[in-house]
Amino acid sequence: MTSEVLIQVEGKAGRIRLNRPKAIHALNTGMCRAMLDALTAWRDDPAVEIVLIDHAEGRGFCAGGDIRMIAESGAGDGSLARDFFRVEYQLNHALFTYEKPVVAFMDGITMGGGVGISQPAKFRVATENAKFAMPETGIGLFPDVGGGRYLSRLPGRMGEYLALTGHRLDGAECLALGLASHFVPAEALEDAKTRIAADPAAVEAVLADLSAPAPEPRIAAHRAEIDRLFAADTVEGVIAALEADGGEWAQKQLATLRTKSPQSMKVSLRLVREGRAKASFAEEMAQEYAIGSRVAQSHDFIEGVRALIVDKDNAPQWKPATLEGVTDATIDAIFAPLPEGEAWAPL
Repeated sequence: MTSEVLIQVEGKAGRIRLNRPKAIHALNTGMCRAMLDALTAWRDDPAVEIVLIDHAEGRGFCAGGDIRMIAESGAGDGSLARDFFRVEYQLNHALFTYEKPVVAFMDGITMGGGVGISQPAKFRVATENAKFAMPETGIGLFPDVGGGRYLSRLPGRMGEYLALTGHRLDGAECLALGLASHFVPAEALEDAKTRIAADPAAVEAVLADLSAPAPEPRIAAHRAEIDRLFAADTVEGVIAALEADGGEWAQKQLATLRTKSPQSMKVSLRLVREGRAKASFAEEMAQEYAIGSRVAQSHDFIEGVRALIVDKDNAPQWKPATLEGVTDATIDAIFAPLPEGEAWAPL
């Protein structure tokens, strides 16, 4: 058992508490495996009626996955990166299909891997501190951990917008878009956890009792622009629409997109579009694993991590440097199914 995730039974609740504060609780393989083992053990344990997922201390729920490790592995044979993705996606799938209710507390930074362990939960509690994003196009990755499903089911073209730009949402915006089921002040969270652990059957009543009116979601002011400007079938089409618009908001989005990996943007747009048609969450995760196993060893991901995480010069040199340089054949190869012996499968 790793000390980087604290696992215990408290009252009638299984408690999973992320405990890697210096990394804002970014997930590694050991943490994912420990959580998966706990869920497996609690599945048939009558003493555990509900599962609560939060963080033990520090300034965020979960900042993502262990990106540096994945990039270091990707620069070699990629085996550790693939092992991480395999276990992490098995955890995501276990949460998505779990028969007992799960409550995730999105208090603070909730990005990447944090999205993957919060969105499958029946109850997703956001606070005024929530900062929700899938910013992977900025490091040459893509919105994985089920992002192809969650983003594709947002209203209008919101999924395309979030996937391409990596825009951060606050707690009120998460509630308005359905990414959070409740908006609860951070100061009420400990009371909520104590009451739910004592009486899991009252979880809905407890969260309703402790919920507060959320501020007006700022993203709502741009819904029409998002639906209009991010509707194109290609990233080139989105760029063209933004260029033609000429408005201040559109120009800000255009400037943002010009910092992102062209390859990652094409992968991400296709992921969201295809995600709408995926019949099951397992099918989505198998697709994302195939993509992730290849992208982890790509130039753009390794370069993106170098520029933003390691050297922090914020000047990644993408290859290809233009959207036109990323061919359909390249994207098709990234999305191709893996051979049977290498493909992902649920635990």
